[in-house]
Amino acid sequence: MASVSTPLFGQLPTGWKQHDWDRERPAIVTPGELAGPVAPPSDAIVLFDGMSLDKWRSADGGPAKWVIKEGVMESVPGSGYVYTADSFGDVQLHVEWAAPMKVVGKSQGRGNSGVFLQGLFEVQVLDSFDNITYADGQAGAIYGQYPPLVNASRKPGEWQTYDIVFRRPHYEENGTLQQPARMTVFHNGVLVQDNVRPLGPTSWLQHHRYSKSEEKRPLSFQDHGNPVRYRNVWLRELPPESIPQPKSPYDPVIVDLTEEQKKKLVGSYQRSGGGTWEITSKNGKLYLNIIVNPLELIPHSASEFGLKYTAGLVTIQYDDAGNPKELEFQMGGDTSRAVRAP
Repeated sequence: MASVSTPLFGQLPTGWKQHDWDRERPAIVTPGELAGPVAPPSDAIVLFDGMSLDKWRSADGGPAKWVIKEGVMESVPGSGYVYTADSFGDVQLHVEWAAPMKVVGKSQGRGNSGVFLQGLFEVQVLDSFDNITYADGQAGAIYGQYPPLVNASRKPGEWQTYDIVFRRPHYEENGTLQQPARMTVFHNGVLVQDNVRPLGPTSWLQHHRYSKSEEKRPLSFQDHGNPVRYRNVWLRELPPESIPQPKSPYDPVIVDLTEEQKKKLVGSYQRSGGGTWEITSKNGKLYLNIIVNPLELIPHSASEFGLKYTAGLVTIQYDDAGNPKELEFQMGGDTSRAVRAP
């Protein structure tokens, strides 16, 4: 896989070296009860439903070497990581996992696995219930970088959930990092990573810089020698964060009204159903005053006005003498009317 190195970090270093035993460990929080598997939404891609591993591969691209037991995917020690057959970029990922019920080992040797976004950024899976380890390596950590905000772990053998929002890194054409990856993680419904920016791909005993790669890559689960179980794995592919722009301008025609035209419009308007609206003038601009905030009017003609910051339309009807007699205000699918006060 070709890559282009970039000298930039995703953000400033945290000030800690990886796995510092003196780094403060997160407070313990007891999560709410999990009633059962969380059903995927209608637009989800189901990666594992308990029936088959068809959507998973081993490192060599062959069939996944993990096993299914009673509708649950289980890591086989020594079998290696499993990877999704398809590749993904920005996602909302739901994973349910359980460490072995029988407690064996301690620290990193107890119920260890990991959820890797794009195969690069690990959310640590670990039996962290009454199990002391380094802060940036416990359950819910962005491994080796960010400890979770709290320790929301359930007891060994109990099902736990990760809900992860992942935004992939972006690069310039020359490989320069434009925007680092971002990750938000809920562990058992509790926020443990709040839109953090990994310093680079996560790793054990090393720091890797960002380097340009494919926009979409497989997800993976780690085999760390412990029979960790997974079930009910699904994701939603997220749209780009850019905001689609309107196909046409809101105010295609803007005219200049004469001072006499503006003067005629200024005054009070009695709203149908009660209340009074005011059209005022300041520094040559007209404003419609409703409730609290004055709305600047953008004249399309002497009879039709847009609003500067809000999608809406104000229409003025005139009498035979050319004086305003009625105001119609359209916004958000609703229409209100008011008549010119005497």
